[in-house]
Amino acid sequence: MIYHISLLLNNFCILLLSGDGHEKPSLLAVNPGLIIWTIIIFVLLLILLKKIAWGPLIKALHSREDSIKTSIENAEKQNKDAQELLEQNKKALSEANMAAQKVINEGREMAVKLRDDIVNKANEESRKIVDQAKQEIEQQKITALQQIKEEISDLAIKAAEKILNETLDEKKQKKIVEDFINRIPKN
Repeated sequence: MIYHISLLLNNFCILLLSGDGHEKPSLLAVNPGLIIWTIIIFVLLLILLKKIAWGPLIKALHSREDSIKTSIENAEKQNKDAQELLEQNKKALSEANMAAQKVINEGREMAVKLRDDIVNKANEESRKIVDQAKQEIEQQKITALQQIKEEISDLAIKAAEKILNETLDEKKQKKIVEDFINRIPKN
C-alpha cells in the first residue's frame, strides 16, 4: 500500500515538474527537482504513516502484548490456586478418612463394650435366678420336711394308739413324736 501511494505521489511530482506535460521524460534522465520532491514526499509520507498508522499499530501491539502477559499471569495464578485447592482437598480427604476410621473403631469398641455389658447382665440375671431358685428349693425342702414330720408324727401317734389300744393325751403324744423326730437324721 505504501508502495502504491509512493508511486502515485512520484507520478504526481513528475507531472508537476515536467512543466508543459507534452514531452515525455526519459526514465534514465536525472531530474534534481524530482529527486528533492520525491524525498520530501517520502519523508512526509513517513511522518504521516508514523502519526496515523504506526502509532496505533504499535499501541495495539503493546496492548496485545500486555493482554497476553496478563492472560499468562492469570493462567499461572489459576494453576497455582488449583494446585493449592487440590492439596487442600487431598488433606481434607485424608482427614475425613482418618475421622471415618476413628468413628468405625469407636463403634467397634462400643459394640464390644455393649456386648460385654449384655453378657455380664445376662450372667448376673442367671445367677440371681439360680440363687432365687436355690432359695425356693431350700424353702420348699424345709416346708416338705415339716409336712413329713407332721405326717410321721400323726402316723406314729395312730400307730401307737393302735398298738397300745388306748388313747394318750395329745400333748404327750406330740412330745414323744417330736423327740423321736429330733433323733432322726436331717438328711
